[in-house]
Amino acid sequence: MADRDNTVKILSDNRQAGHNYFLMERFEAGMVLTGTEVKAARDGKIQLKEAYAAVLNNEAWLVNAHISQYSHGNRENHPPIRNRKLLLHRKEIDKLLSQTREKGLSLIPTKIYLKNGRIKCEVAVAKGKKLHDKREADRAKTAEAEARAEIRRRA
Repeated sequence: MADRDNTVKILSDNRQAGHNYFLMERFEAGMVLTGTEVKAARDGKIQLKEAYAAVLNNEAWLVNAHISQYSHGNRENHPPIRNRKLLLHRKEIDKLLSQTREKGLSLIPTKIYLKNGRIKCEVAVAKGKKLHDKREADRAKTAEAEARAEIRRRA
């Protein structure tokens, strides 16, 4: 029981978020899920590629996240794509609402993970990258990889 208290198991990772957006501030949010969604999520059947978060009616929602149907869920199975409520503090929701409304920023889910037996979603405030920003990041990554290879070769 003690080792379960501080273990984090990543269930789904949105790797494209770092490529397509400048990720700024990150928030940890709980999620309201049904029973079959929890079982499917624990199996890692989550897709965050097209997902985003939004503040609607002063509540935070995860939109377009795909959680596949649970293999043993019969007629009680969940629809794969639906809006799922994110559990955040009121101050955090207000802060996210003001940032997305005024500064033109987006809310992007970066990963979904299991923490203390509960499924959490990490949401990042993000600004979209332009094509030249993506190229510049690729050039920097390539240059860094070449430098490390050269250092390894000389050592």
